[in-house]
Amino acid sequence: QVQLVESGGGLVQAGGSLRLSCAASGSILRINAMGWYRQAPGKQRELVASLSNGMAANYADSVKGRFTISRDNTKNTVTLQMNSLKPDDTAVYYCNADIETFRRIRNNYWGQGTQVTVSS
Repeated sequence: QVQLVESGGGLVQAGGSLRLSCAASGSILRINAMGWYRQAPGKQRELVASLSNGMAANYADSVKGRFTISRDNTKNTVTLQMNSLKPDDTAVYYCNADIETFRRIRNNYWGQGTQVTVSS
């Protein structure tokens, strides 16, 4: 069994910063890509940022230069530092990970989601 547990999020004024963290636990053999997605009310879930096992980062155009993704492979964690937040960043943010278990089964896992609200 694999779990992704998120922390961080909350309410912040425009221009402020927040930090999201996600920890993966369970029967993990290998974590491939880890990343963050978000879903605003009435919109589809979209990729915010992802980081491969080789540490190649991919960002949505809307967050480039403001958000930074990082991961600690020794702790199976991924972090999203969000600076210069805008009201348009308001959404539920989901941690995502491509994980292979000790049973050699590879699946895509999601966290429970954490709310980020940016007031104007």
